[in-house]
Amino acid sequence: MSKSLKRVRAALDAADLPIDIHETDGARTAQMAADAVGCALDQIAKSIIFRGEESGEAILFLTAGGNQVDAAKASALAGEPLGKADAALVRAQTGFAIGGVSPIGHLNPVRAFLDPRLLEFDVVWAAAGTPNHVFAIDPAALPALANAQSGDFTA
Repeated sequence: MSKSLKRVRAALDAADLPIDIHETDGARTAQMAADAVGCALDQIAKSIIFRGEESGEAILFLTAGGNQVDAAKASALAGEPLGKADAALVRAQTGFAIGGVSPIGHLNPVRAFLDPRLLEFDVVWAAAGTPNHVFAIDPAALPALANAQSGDFTA
């Protein structure tokens, strides 16, 4: 088991959530993940990371699989201009590689925002720290677990 996967498992265990982590043949994109687990595209909780242009920190936007992050809305919500986060920043702050960023189990605290669309489902699926692992979760548990505040940041 990879270190990334172990951190996600530890975060789920620490929250007392007996959730299974599923291995797939590939879940690098929301569509690939939805196809792999047989759910609707919007039931995939995409982890989109931006770089805060003033803070220099990674900022996480958890959005429904079919939604796109609106840069202006996201910047307003974050309180600073946002730019592209490179792989080095994502890895340094979250401990995950792009394509497997989980909403939980980060190496360092990351400011996070949640797309309210995710809360419309009974179950959503999120990356479990690798491009091939996902877990199903009640979306009502995500805000507290990911330390994310709900907000309007989608196009």
